[in-house]
Amino acid sequence: MAEMHYYKKWIFAFLLIMVGCSDPVKEQITQQTPITEQRILQLGEALDQGQVRNANLIKQYANKLRSLKPELSALIDEFAKDATQQSPMFIALQERLNTVKTQPNMFANNQAIFDELLNIYQAADPVLYSDALSDPLNVLADMSDGALPRVNALPKEQNLRANNAQDFGTGEQLIGNPNYGQWTTGSNGMSFWAWYGMYSMMGDLFGSRRVYYNDWGSRRNYSYYNDYGRTRYSSPSQLRKQTQLDTRTRKSFESRGQKYTSAYSKNRTGSSSLSGKSKVAQTSAKRFNTKSFNKSSYAKKSTASKNASFRNSSSTTSRSFRRGK
Repeated sequence: MAEMHYYKKWIFAFLLIMVGCSDPVKEQITQQTPITEQRILQLGEALDQGQVRNANLIKQYANKLRSLKPELSALIDEFAKDATQQSPMFIALQERLNTVKTQPNMFANNQAIFDELLNIYQAADPVLYSDALSDPLNVLADMSDGALPRVNALPKEQNLRANNAQDFGTGEQLIGNPNYGQWTTGSNGMSFWAWYGMYSMMGDLFGSRRVYYNDWGSRRNYSYYNDYGRTRYSSPSQLRKQTQLDTRTRKSFESRGQKYTSAYSKNRTGSSSLSGKSKVAQTSAKRFNTKSFNKSSYAKKSTASKNASFRNSSSTTSRSFRRGK
């Protein structure tokens, strides 16, 4: 009897260990991964079939602008890619999903992986994605010198006045967006914006001066990415770098006894006719701004991703892509 009692205790202990070792989030990851993958595939099809409103407008604006300013054709062609699966924003979603699938060890735990899957899923929503395309769309509008109206945003001059912002030149909506460039530290220790590839033509064609982070951070104007979509259209590592740069700049100002206003301390005025989903995303972004991002988004649980994820019932159900028209 004593021996039987011993074995029962051993079996009971083993079962407790097995239950403790099971991870319900891992099952959620297994379920969410193909759903997120399918969402991106559907978004690609929606772009191909002309079912994303602002993508269609980008095509129209690009065609019109080529006739107005043929000398800008090379740059216009680059922005026209934003209406397709060749958009840097669309490619970034694919790359982030690939990181989850092939390099899960880069995340601290399964919760961080699941949060990222939800973030990507929401970013691929055609309504949100269409809103996010308002930034490159409005760059094309600004390139037309007023011939083409801005969409989902106030006119530039009105925007500048509303935010007491500095004019950082044509293309300023994309400054700070890691899909189009990056902050680079110069030999003087100051960080400035460096465009990727063909986007570097922005400065050459429009005579824009170098934009330094300390100036832009405190005097930037409205953009969809920075005011609504940053926590959704950035990878955890990109968010971490942004937070580190902002913290480093603040400390530099404080060491000189100067006041610094963070680039992300408040949302700028300037949106118009955005979807309700984007307004929910803005609320999530505000919650993110009240928390300091972890030193390593992959090394620790990503609080930003968790806060940015929609948890309501609509976040996990498919919706018609025609709503993006």
